[in-house]
Amino acid sequence: MSQLKITLVRSPAGRQEVQKRTVKALGLRRLHQQVVHEDNPTIRGMVGAVQHLLRVEELA
Repeated sequence: MSQLKITLVRSPAGRQEVQKRTVKALGLRRLHQQVVHEDNPTIRGMVGAVQHLLRVEELA
């Protein structure tokens, strides 16, 4: 199964609380921090909810 490399490129400060919690649930704490998650519908939904704050790359 493929994986997603997710990078926080914009701060969630000043955003809605639900967006802040979504970023935290993805495991992102600081700007430019990267995490790798399995590509599944749950993670895709979370990424879609805060896509304006993230950069996402697919890994083979």
